[in-house]
Amino acid sequence: MRKARGCPSFRTVRLVWPILLALLAAGCPYPNHRQDLRLRALPEDPAARDLAIEQTMGVPMEPGNGVELVQNGQVFDVIEEEIRAARSSIHIASYIWRPGIPSDRLLIALRERAPGVQCRVIVDPLGSVNFEVVAPVLADAGCDVRIYRPYQGAVTSLDAVRIRARMHRKMVIRDGEVALTGGFGIWRSWLGNGDAAETWRDTNVRVRGPVVRGMQLAFAQNWQESGGAFLPPESFPELAPAGNARALFVASTGHRFLSEASKMWLLSIAAAKHRLWIANSYFIPSEAISDMLILKAREGVDVRVLVPGRYHDVKPVFNAQRASYARLLAAGVRIYEYEISMMHSKTLVADDTLSIVGSTNLDPLALSHTDEASVMVEDPVFADELAKSFEVDLTHSAEVHWHGWKRRGLLQRLGEQLPWFIGDFL
Repeated sequence: MRKARGCPSFRTVRLVWPILLALLAAGCPYPNHRQDLRLRALPEDPAARDLAIEQTMGVPMEPGNGVELVQNGQVFDVIEEEIRAARSSIHIASYIWRPGIPSDRLLIALRERAPGVQCRVIVDPLGSVNFEVVAPVLADAGCDVRIYRPYQGAVTSLDAVRIRARMHRKMVIRDGEVALTGGFGIWRSWLGNGDAAETWRDTNVRVRGPVVRGMQLAFAQNWQESGGAFLPPESFPELAPAGNARALFVASTGHRFLSEASKMWLLSIAAAKHRLWIANSYFIPSEAISDMLILKAREGVDVRVLVPGRYHDVKPVFNAQRASYARLLAAGVRIYEYEISMMHSKTLVADDTLSIVGSTNLDPLALSHTDEASVMVEDPVFADELAKSFEVDLTHSAEVHWHGWKRRGLLQRLGEQLPWFIGDFL
């Protein structure tokens, strides 16, 4: 029988099929490389720079924002403060909400919120273990509670796409005017100061001003998909200037080729001319991002990456993280492992003005599958504060040196050969 033109032979299918199965299992995005975006630097001219950012991200940097760094367990003080200050609405989206002291604190604040304040809560079922204990208490406090993309058999049927397509965002939005995002979860790991084994090191940002509208819109979209109705007009008030920072909110969602998360990281790396400091908790960068980091290091940029060390909460991911070191170290990228607790921050400082704080990891899951939330900020004061925080973290870290890394043992080398796609299952 004559074979149709372009149709692969049975032998070809038989050879390719195992590869296709592996890609499906991994959730590996089809490569779209040569750094995905052909960016090397941003324009010097401020107007051209703004336009370049808008072309890449689809939204402009908006002036007039107030930005405040919120570290570690301070996040629960800030969330309580915003709940008690609310006059029309409090919206919470969280990948992790589990029973415990932080949950109890927020439940009390929500129960005691001002009369008439609408409360809407979205949680992801993968991260929110035992949330069925919390949900009825929230409902009793008058909160509308929604579960994002319930599994409905996805786990038992091994529907990998459904399992990976999670809401990893962490957002609290008060009255459509003030918002908080970062790496926090509502659980005991985020208590304390990130200086002991059981307390995680994390970074968040509270924002006021025009950028909050984008965060409210992202919440609204997740709310609709979770079965909620349109948010009322009062959830989107006119936002007056509240500070001197320029900012944009990056709402990334799953994308097979080039997500907003990937664009954000690639654009921000391209922006660096003399300093590029990154802290990231699940560091399994794509080849495109690794190549961009190497390019910057070879151009003389001070490229430093801070990652979790021995207290990493997912050991196979720790091994996969270490598999990325060799190429980066050989090119002059400096890598530090945080030594005193799990380092969970997702931040970037480029030069003296550009910063990122949010939920977005540098792993295949965040770059290709999950809903993420990050704020890009242009403000020298905020960048300086974030850089100083990074420097303090380095004092609790051990630098990984290239010459020592080359001499690592056979067992460690074998552990690093775990498939990089293990990051898909965080």
